[in-house]
Amino acid sequence: MNEIIAAYCKALRLGVSLAENCDIIKAETHQEFLAKLLEIELKNREATRINRGLKQAKFDVIKTFENYSFKDIDIPEKLPLESIRNADFIDRRENLILYGGVGTGKTHLATAIGVEAINKGKRVRFFRTAALVNELVEAKASGELKRFLKSIEKCDLLICDEWGYLPLSTEGAQLLFQVISDCYERRSIIITTNLEFGRWNSIFYDERLTSAIIDRIIHHSYLLLFKGESYRIQHSTIN
Repeated sequence: MNEIIAAYCKALRLGVSLAENCDIIKAETHQEFLAKLLEIELKNREATRINRGLKQAKFDVIKTFENYSFKDIDIPEKLPLESIRNADFIDRRENLILYGGVGTGKTHLATAIGVEAINKGKRVRFFRTAALVNELVEAKASGELKRFLKSIEKCDLLICDEWGYLPLSTEGAQLLFQVISDCYERRSIIITTNLEFGRWNSIFYDERLTSAIIDRIIHHSYLLLFKGESYRIQHSTIN
């Protein structure tokens, strides 16, 4: 009988787990049995959706809010901590700029927010900024820039990690500006950086372009200051 049920599930494009779970469900009525069976299918689909979203986001390492400490972070009063934890600022197309020294938890927080956003049904893309620029330049050279930009346009949250760690070429800076402009008031951006705004010109080498990028990023944005010491240094095995 399970083989027949599995065949029906396949024809109806339902998960095979329906057939697999028939024998383990205990229920007193047909209605209760059906409700439990559908609940299992719904949970399996949700897990599949989340796993697909995590894969598409391309995080370096999956991080969550579990055991994450906010004690060394200055958070603007207008941005409730809960709004960070549940990622609802994305619904308002707001941005976060995470500024502080290396190893202070900026990437961890950005990733945790991205994971929570995926859990809530949002589409997320994670890039190290230098890698994003390289992909943009390569896409343009191969005639695939429009397709690549379209893939970014589909996301609700774009995370640019390690912003300003490496200087950009003129072409790379212009392409990055295009991405930021396309995101403006359409999707949220999280930037992690250890470079204050006054030094961004050292990345782009063009004051007008730098001003234009800063203008678009800081509008609808919150600045979070990370004041702690490097986690990696604190927990180093070197004495």
